[in-house]
Amino acid sequence: MSETFPSLSVSIIAHNEAAIIRRCLDSVKDLADEIILVVNDCDDGTDTIAQEEYGARVIYETWHGHRDQKNIALQHVTKDWVLCVDCDEELSGALQDEIRAFLKTLAKDFSGASFPRKNWFLGRWITHGDWYPDRSLRLFKNGSGKWAGSREHDSMRVEGSVYKLKHDLHHYSTPTLTSQIGKISYFSDIFLQREIDKGKKFSVLGIIFRPFWRFVRGYFLRLGFLDGFPGFYIAIVNSFSSFVRHSRIYEYETTPEVKAKFDQLRAESLHRGEQE
Repeated sequence: MSETFPSLSVSIIAHNEAAIIRRCLDSVKDLADEIILVVNDCDDGTDTIAQEEYGARVIYETWHGHRDQKNIALQHVTKDWVLCVDCDEELSGALQDEIRAFLKTLAKDFSGASFPRKNWFLGRWITHGDWYPDRSLRLFKNGSGKWAGSREHDSMRVEGSVYKLKHDLHHYSTPTLTSQIGKISYFSDIFLQREIDKGKKFSVLGIIFRPFWRFVRGYFLRLGFLDGFPGFYIAIVNSFSSFVRHSRIYEYETTPEVKAKFDQLRAESLHRGEQE
């Protein structure tokens, strides 16, 4: 690249993603000056694909949770700017061009750039409701950004001004309804731990109002109905997910065996975090 065109590291974490990682890497290979892939417990050849077919530098790590694993990957990047993507994502062609233009003409004036993320679900792109635009901050000047938030529900924090790109990152996170439903329990565990840590208590008004509000906001106010049945399904499931999460607080407070088991798992998780 020329002196006026900043170099770019692409940062990715992975487990066993051989079935999908080529789609991700194909979308970044022409932009990247280096690809850093941090893998954990990989036995399906994900690392070999990235290294031999795309020239990625592969780092082997144990699993530390999404947030911390991504920060470990940032410790290995060496270029001027960093782009973080997940294995189930790909840059649209338009976004590739926009990032290239941003780095060439605007990067000197900003510390980061965000872009909308568009989900593929039930055979179509979702372009309304709670799932879109799902703006994500993933592109930033090396040294100015860090993954923050909870250990499993992370978000990028950047020091300095952030530019808003307009083209989409494509996301293929829920290939089936079964995989989408399975996430409700997983994220309800994370929600419960966060609420306990904050000292929150069960609220009857909360469990009535919040699910209702999630449906109204996603389906009507954010125009989810324009996405047809998938939009209706998303609004219903988001409402139900909210109901489950807040019901977990009631279960924790009223069921001693559930409380004891969850407190034990929580203590083990905190102990692992302190050791790390």
